[in-house]
Amino acid sequence: MKNYNLAYNTIGSNDYKVMERFLKKRKYLNQSVYTKNFENKFSKFLGTRNSVFVNSGSSANLLMAQVLLEGRFLKNKTVVLPAVSWSTSVSPFIQLGYKVILCDCDKYNLGLCTYDLEKICKKFNPGLVLIVNVLGHANNYKKIEYLKKKYKFELIEDNCESLGSGIGKKKLGTLGLASSHSFYYGHHISTIEGGMISTKDRKFYNLALAIRSHGWARDMEKKFRLNLEKKFKIDEFKSFFTFYYSGFNIRSTDFNACIGIEQIKKIHQIAKIRQKNFLRYKSNLKSFWFQKSDLSILSSFGYATFVKNRLEVYKYLKSKKIQSRPLICGNIGQQPFIKKNIKTFFNLDNAKFVDKYGIYLPNHTNLSLQDIDFISKKFSNIAQPISFNER
Repeated sequence: MKNYNLAYNTIGSNDYKVMERFLKKRKYLNQSVYTKNFENKFSKFLGTRNSVFVNSGSSANLLMAQVLLEGRFLKNKTVVLPAVSWSTSVSPFIQLGYKVILCDCDKYNLGLCTYDLEKICKKFNPGLVLIVNVLGHANNYKKIEYLKKKYKFELIEDNCESLGSGIGKKKLGTLGLASSHSFYYGHHISTIEGGMISTKDRKFYNLALAIRSHGWARDMEKKFRLNLEKKFKIDEFKSFFTFYYSGFNIRSTDFNACIGIEQIKKIHQIAKIRQKNFLRYKSNLKSFWFQKSDLSILSSFGYATFVKNRLEVYKYLKSKKIQSRPLICGNIGQQPFIKKNIKTFFNLDNAKFVDKYGIYLPNHTNLSLQDIDFISKKFSNIAQPISFNER
């Protein structure tokens, strides 16, 4: 019997040939010209100016959080984060001393509930809002952009689950000051491990280059590097070993980048297959809730819905070799590390519903429409649908 796994490795035979040629050709594997090449190709695909390759999507979130502080981009350190998100969409902000406020999710796209976001803005005047594009779907960008202008906060995106999705001609991940992306195994594309920050802001980009690598200036554009050397009176002898910022070492390698250069060629086709699979699930599971958002292309990460008998469904699907799982972290406000660190909670009723009833089914390029039909049939045999309106 075939295994219907949640994730599928997008690294194929041609990628392995590229790796073999790279290893035979290159004496050093550390970050160098392949990294820059991959960053440029990724920026071109996404439709942004600059990208910074790091060792994971989680590190990309950490780097964004630190750049915002070092660059003094924010009016204050209060940040609004989605209750339906991932642990490392939240952890960096706790670790770096932000005041974190969790916001409930939207009933349709599972992104931020803009009604609750406005209430939070009125009460707490946040300097920053992070949105997570959940399972390939967009947030309510028009309303969030309106609130951004009204309450004057900065906006960043966690786009780790939505690479390739777009609104009109714009890709998700280009609608805020900066965005994070993940190239972990089973994501839209893979570099084994890896992540990326993308931004159109030159200052943000150069700070990210420095903070990615210890806080030194040697990777920055010449203008930014020379300005720092002049400001701090650093001579040529000391220039490579002067640390201007509180940095990390979260670089990836040229070996990972060489894989990424091949992988990015596939992303358009990958997005088309994932969208086709999503639409097949939707057609097959008409009595079940499904995600909705305003997209021109949906690079679906998984098919989300809600069931009353979730554990029973999980065990039955497992017996048929079909993997399923909770929706991201469910309500992240219920996670132990959050309860230890965050004391300010708003209404999270929708996220609690997601936590109690949410489940998602596999969607990736190794699943045919016939596979989707098989999974849908087995799921329908046992699952009892429920929606937000039935609470």
